[in-house]
Amino acid sequence: MNIKRTSVQIIILASVFFTILIVHNRINRDAYVTVAGMTQGTTYHITYESRKGRDLKYEIDSLLTDFDHSLSTYNDSSIISRFNRNDTRVEADQKFRTVFEKAYEVYLKTDGAFDITVGPVVNAMGFGAGDTVQVDSALIDSLMTFIGMDKVSMQGNKLVKRERNLMLDVNAIAQGYSVDVVAEYLDGKRIRNYMVEIGGEVKTKGLNPNHEIWRIGIDKPVEGNMVPGSDLQAVIRLKDQALATSGNYRRFYEKDGMKYVHTIDPRTGYPVVSNLLSVTVIAEDCMTADAYATAFMVFGLERSVEFLNRNDFLEAYLVYADETGKLQVYISEDLSDVMEE
Repeated sequence: MNIKRTSVQIIILASVFFTILIVHNRINRDAYVTVAGMTQGTTYHITYESRKGRDLKYEIDSLLTDFDHSLSTYNDSSIISRFNRNDTRVEADQKFRTVFEKAYEVYLKTDGAFDITVGPVVNAMGFGAGDTVQVDSALIDSLMTFIGMDKVSMQGNKLVKRERNLMLDVNAIAQGYSVDVVAEYLDGKRIRNYMVEIGGEVKTKGLNPNHEIWRIGIDKPVEGNMVPGSDLQAVIRLKDQALATSGNYRRFYEKDGMKYVHTIDPRTGYPVVSNLLSVTVIAEDCMTADAYATAFMVFGLERSVEFLNRNDFLEAYLVYADETGKLQVYISEDLSDVMEE
């Protein structure tokens, strides 16, 4: 009888211990940390699982500061700024090489619709940095002589350009890459669940604090929608993928009741007239998603759809205005199941 009682006690104690272990693991699994800050002239928000509740903000800020030393045109001492000033002593680091190689890859795949040398024309048109100038065909022809990724190459760690006035601006791809850099750091810490968002570009892994797939909102591309998240067009359930959005819906004009955006085509130097207002691209990495989101804005609706139909490594959610100015959407086939509209 004493033996039976002892056995029962052992079973009960074992069950209690097992229950405590489960609860303890669940509590640890629920320990998510959120850090936020400023980088690249925008904000970032990063949420990740940490069983010890470790705050990684200092390490993340250090990563992003190092990133700016390589690729920020707002940092006069960065590698890209020195290259643009024709500093012959400057050498590319790994971050710069990664972005340059991806930019050249997308440049080729899009027949030049994505081009990180287009900055001077964008600026002259008044859609970038610097003062707007009086633009005519002669000026465009002049600027186009030093625009094109075929005029710049990398030889070892050295950047070589054929035109002295050629300048690189990687804003349309580097922000996405910065998301990948932070995500890779979290992977190295063996963090299984996270969401990295920098300036609206996002990468997720695993599940959110509610043990659900991360839900990422897409802003409705309408005039006056200036606060991210205040008026959503749709929500995407994003797991182990990256997302980037590009849109000119805050810079457009109307004609005959229809909205048109101004996007500079790097191949011609002239604005593209398009009713495509917003592009959200989903890819395995955020750098790729960022670059193609920009390229699709140049392509316009029809060519973007054609490209998506030929290439299965991307998914996209496209918002455009129809003949009456009403918003319509195109959703690539495999993306439909994860959309919440």
